[in-house]
Amino acid sequence: MQVETLILGAGAAGMMCAAHAGSDVLVIDHAKAPGEKIRISGGGRCNFTNLHTGPENFISANPHFCKSALNRYTQWDFIDLVARHGINWHEKTLGQLFCDGKSPQIIAMLCDELAAAGAELWLQTTLKELSHDGSRFTAILDREGRDQTVQARHLVVATGGKSIPKMGATGLAYEIARQFGHDMTDTRPALVPLTFSDNPFTGLSGVAAPARVSNDRQAFNEAILFTHRGLSGPAILQISSYWREGEEISIDLIPETSLFEVLRDQRQHEGRRNLTTELSRFLPARLVEHLTPQLGLSGNLADQSDARLQEILTALRTLVLKPTGSEGYRTAEVTLGGIDTAGLSSKSMMSNSVPRLYFIGEAVDVTGWLGGYNFQWAWSSGWAAGQAIRQG
Repeated sequence: MQVETLILGAGAAGMMCAAHAGSDVLVIDHAKAPGEKIRISGGGRCNFTNLHTGPENFISANPHFCKSALNRYTQWDFIDLVARHGINWHEKTLGQLFCDGKSPQIIAMLCDELAAAGAELWLQTTLKELSHDGSRFTAILDREGRDQTVQARHLVVATGGKSIPKMGATGLAYEIARQFGHDMTDTRPALVPLTFSDNPFTGLSGVAAPARVSNDRQAFNEAILFTHRGLSGPAILQISSYWREGEEISIDLIPETSLFEVLRDQRQHEGRRNLTTELSRFLPARLVEHLTPQLGLSGNLADQSDARLQEILTALRTLVLKPTGSEGYRTAEVTLGGIDTAGLSSKSMMSNSVPRLYFIGEAVDVTGWLGGYNFQWAWSSGWAAGQAIRQG
């Protein structure tokens, strides 16, 4: 069987590419259904993009690489596509856009776009062998237990990274990249909860609180969530992309709060109020109870001098912790690093050394922040490759 374009991977990037790559396109995926990461994203409502998408929201060895694709297919373009398909959406926080309904709406939209473009989709199909004779790619596929050979002029690798292996994630994209002489940057789990060998938050599992989490590279003001293994929540997932093993993180539990003035005023008018009771107005009561022996939180407000109040608040603002690890690819939302962008065209996503070979989406060394940015990279990079194929 011969096709113009073979796309490996029916995820966000692969289906987006298929919808724009022109005629005679075949998309394959080993899963039973397309878009599995789309299905589970955003609590089942798919955080499909972010209003504030820009190059500064992405991590890469080459921070300029993502600019071309993101500038030519923007979040507004994808929002228009969603609107054309009658999918209602809402902004949650920090520019994050979610479906009012369920994430399968986005999958159905992409499948409709793919079908309208005349592309064919084969599920439960795996790649067994891949070769290139200088003009065409030859793929030997296992399709539901039977071998099938497909030749294609263009090959697009959209198989993602290593995150969430229970959904079938593998390092296939990296293997193919190496096969064709491409370099890799180091890969590791990102947007992932952090763990502690001796969990300092035993008994706080399920408690959430606003916080500012930072290290020497970056800082995020969002919620943290205490777990039975350590820390999670948006701020922790965000900082995990900038954290390295052996490093510390700093947590400010009262960000953007002039709590000193509030407590001093309360001391004057309600001096008999218990200090921990007053702190529980601003922090979860269980967290205050947990910190009480560590910070020596005792007595009434009237018992606390200005210096003592400052001492307590400084401790709450500068909680320094050293995670021992993360929960790994098992729960990581994305893979940081990947195929070195030095070997790719930022305009077309095509290999600089192998004509008509493209790498898109999570497989590439472009990793977005939490909040819809990685989906936007999938849409933008898939569109860029699709346009290049159509025009080439």
